[in-house]
Amino acid sequence: MGAQHVSSRHAACSSLMSQPPLTTPFRIGTVDVPNRVLLAPLAGIGNWFVRLQAQRYGAGMAVSEMVSSFALAHRNRRTLEEMLRIHPDEGVVSVQLFGCDAEVMRTAAAIAAEAGPDMLDLNMGCPVPKVVKTGAGAALLRDPDRAVAIARAAIEGSGLPVTVKVRSGFEPGDRSGLDLARRLVGEAGVSAVTMHPRSARVGHRGEADYAVVRELAESVPVPVIVSGGLRTAERVRHAYRESGADAVMVARGALGNPWIFAELTRGGGEPDAGEIEAELCWILERAEEHWGATRAARNLRKFYPWYVERLGFDGPRADRFQRTESLDQVRDLLRRAGEPASL
Repeated sequence: MGAQHVSSRHAACSSLMSQPPLTTPFRIGTVDVPNRVLLAPLAGIGNWFVRLQAQRYGAGMAVSEMVSSFALAHRNRRTLEEMLRIHPDEGVVSVQLFGCDAEVMRTAAAIAAEAGPDMLDLNMGCPVPKVVKTGAGAALLRDPDRAVAIARAAIEGSGLPVTVKVRSGFEPGDRSGLDLARRLVGEAGVSAVTMHPRSARVGHRGEADYAVVRELAESVPVPVIVSGGLRTAERVRHAYRESGADAVMVARGALGNPWIFAELTRGGGEPDAGEIEAELCWILERAEEHWGATRAARNLRKFYPWYVERLGFDGPRADRFQRTESLDQVRDLLRRAGEPASL
């Protein structure tokens, strides 16, 4: 597969017009992925119903929210029961782990594999200070030997294909992510690399450097996935063309917008108000199934603005959703959507 993949990639890179359509299947390790539009790991958000939602609209694969290897190794109950939960209707699923200790990662990977994902992903690019200060996430860009050891341990512990998500570097202008990605493929044997082509230092600010992704894609015999700044279908297509990547990974562009996957894989358009309301009601039902009514009412407050904005609510109407104490109150607000805001 390696030699064939390199050959096909070089052929694709010789002409932008020959790049495979996003709807084309591809393979990560031993796993067949039905298309090249993937849902990124969304920290604190990407549970099973968010993944299932993306796949209902066409995402070829969905990655879980970031899961602590230490929490798994210590068998934290909520981590095991909630963050590793995979719904039987989901398609191709990857569980993302983070951590800084190879032996802990080996144990965590074995536990995660028992939940039934198709593959695991390792976060080596998260720039959040509370993650970096533990030696995990983007801190591993500065400790490549440790990063390679962690990846090896995850592969050995899980027996599954393992992928890694990295940044292009830690500081603006450095290429540590590119160098690390090559080592992770060549020395650890990871099955794919996702690159966010901004440095960890800048977070989500500034322009993404898709040339770095192209350089990686042309130099490794595994799929390379581009991520970062893909808020609209137009930007997704641009990043795919400019990066020469094998696939795209949509993160913030998917928040409250599963329709982006339909637009990219089926040619769907913008949803009308009825479709948006129906989707929010679907979220309410799935969240209650996952968390129970009380916790769902609290946890969904960060979801409401994504849908409320699309419905054109602002001011008092929008604020009402954030003040709700129950899911039934949210349902009632949706039923009364046409009433004047002063009522």
